Amino acid sequence: MTAIRTDICIIGAGSGGLSIAAGAAQMGAKVVLIEGGAMGGDCLNAGCVPSKALLAAAKQAHAMTTGAAFGVAPVAPEIDFSAVKDHVARVIATIAPVDSQERFEGLGVQVIRDWAQFTSPRTVQAGGHQITARRFVIATGSHPFVPPIPGVEQTPYYTNETIFALRQRPEHLVVIGGGPIGIEMALAHRRLGCAVTVVEGARALGRDDPDCAAVVLAALRAEGVTILEGTGVARLDGQGTDLRVTLADGRVIAGSHVLMAVGRRVALDRLNLDAAGVDHTPRGVTVGADLRSVSNRRVYAAGDAAGGLQFTHVAGYHAGVLIRQLLFGLPARQRSDHIPWVTYTDPELAQVGLTEAAARAAHGASLTVLRQAFHHNDRAQAQGQAEGLIKVMVVRGRPVGVSLVGPQAGELIGFWALAIATRLKMAQVASMVAPYPTLGEISKRAAGAYFTPALFDSPRVKRIVRLVQRWLP
Repeated sequence: MTAIRTDICIIGAGSGGLSIAAGAAQMGAKVVLIEGGAMGGDCLNAGCVPSKALLAAAKQAHAMTTGAAFGVAPVAPEIDFSAVKDHVARVIATIAPVDSQERFEGLGVQVIRDWAQFTSPRTVQAGGHQITARRFVIATGSHPFVPPIPGVEQTPYYTNETIFALRQRPEHLVVIGGGPIGIEMALAHRRLGCAVTVVEGARALGRDDPDCAAVVLAALRAEGVTILEGTGVARLDGQGTDLRVTLADGRVIAGSHVLMAVGRRVALDRLNLDAAGVDHTPRGVTVGADLRSVSNRRVYAAGDAAGGLQFTHVAGYHAGVLIRQLLFGLPARQRSDHIPWVTYTDPELAQVGLTEAAARAAHGASLTVLRQAFHHNDRAQAQGQAEGLIKVMVVRGRPVGVSLVGPQAGELIGFWALAIATRLKMAQVASMVAPYPTLGEISKRAAGAYFTPALFDSPRVKRIVRLVQRWLP
């Protein structure tokens, strides 16, 4: 067993772990990075990158069928499903060097490719090494959760970790779970020529604003995706591509492939956290707002392992919070009110801060809800993408949440994430000059609507204007 002493030991080479390792090493700290799986973590290898590459291919196929409104004759695309997966693999391979072991070793990070487990509050064992560190960061991410459905152990199924290696097009993909992963994969496979059924035990896209989610679900149904809500799965059975999904209400769906997309489970099982005295729950390491373990002050957590929002950009944000503490000893705390998320459907669905329901529960009569439809946006009309809306939740002149569904909602939400993060007032947002014609004008129109009652519906303002007009030369 080789003994290693270091300043910072990071467990997990996903978004959060890599960001911390790169920053810490380049600023002079001794860093050990441990990864038992693939460098880059879930996002690069089985999540954000391959899913968006698959959606991009699906968008190209869909565009060939939808040109009639523009005077372009639709044609049926010839889809080579195996070649589509080659595209996905090329995208991963292009990005992979940025996350590679070689790059990080070039930055001065000692990389150990093995699974880590704590042996004491100050030591971790991995790959024939015993690492003693001043500080540890757990950034192990999460894995797909597979529910204990009767028959699941005997029935073949896919998760996001395996679906991108499938090179033969499914005849009928049954997606269990109507969250962002399930809905995105449903859209991609439908546009690539598969029959698709989504089964959701509650409400599909249930974390998002219902008005906005309804626009997305209607669009998917219009493209031929069957979405069943409010019913669970009672049993799975079958072999090969002859599979049966029995629902709780007795209906049976015959499918060729099953995709499990019901949620994520934090990857802590291998770590032997009890030996380190690190309190944890199934949701993650028990940490404070500073992302520091409440029971072992040498241990921190980032990303999914910290028990909060499970997004790649959250892990990157956590990295910045931790670098301030680990390298400079400065106090730093995370917050989540300004964290956006996006579901990359067509139209896209985005959220930052509070939904309308959450804002009403938190602020009651102090809440003002502004709505603008993309139907009134000239750029959206020119592109033939006028379905969707923006909802801005405002309390005492400041936005506390924004729900967006429409073209490029994922790009538009960034503006509102900045506004909430910096506590901009609606007057500042309304004073922005947006170029014409752009989709971004919808944000300015929504902000302007906040002042409409005071300016245009006020008898007092009208009296003042009439008086001023009498005295103007």
